[in-house]
Amino acid sequence: MIEQDWIWGFAGGLMIGVAAALFLLVNGRIMGASGLIGGLVDRSGKANAAERIAFLAGLVIVPAILMLAFFPGLGTNITGNWAAIVAAGLLVGIGTRLANGCTSGHGVCGISRFSLRGIVATVFYLLAGGVSVVLFKHLLGVI
Repeated sequence: MIEQDWIWGFAGGLMIGVAAALFLLVNGRIMGASGLIGGLVDRSGKANAAERIAFLAGLVIVPAILMLAFFPGLGTNITGNWAAIVAAGLLVGIGTRLANGCTSGHGVCGISRFSLRGIVATVFYLLAGGVSVVLFKHLLGVI
C-alpha cells in the first residue's frame, strides 16, 4: 500500500457520508443504493423514479468525471476475470436482498444512527467479505 492510499479512502468515505447526510436531510429517507435500485426493478418506487435514477446516475457519473478530469492515468486493481465480477455482483445483490439493505444503508446510515440492525448487518458484510477473499483469492485463485 502506498503511503497516500489512505487519502483516497478518506475522500471516498467523506463523499459517501456527505451524500448520505444530504439524502436524509432533503428526502427524509435513508440512502441505500440497493433500496433505490430495488424500487426501480420491482416498480415500488415508480412515484419517485426520476429522483432514484438521478441519484444512482450520480453515483456512477460523478466519480467517472472526477477521475477523467483530475486523475486521467490512475488505474484500478479490479480483476479482469469477468466471471468473478458477475458472480460477485450476483452475490452482493442476493446478500442485499437477504439483509434488507446494503453497505450504504446499513453501514453508513445504520451505524451512524446507532441502529442495532445496521451494526449487525455490517459485521456480517465484513465477515462475508473476508471469507470471500480467503476463498476466492487465496484458496481458489480466481481473483
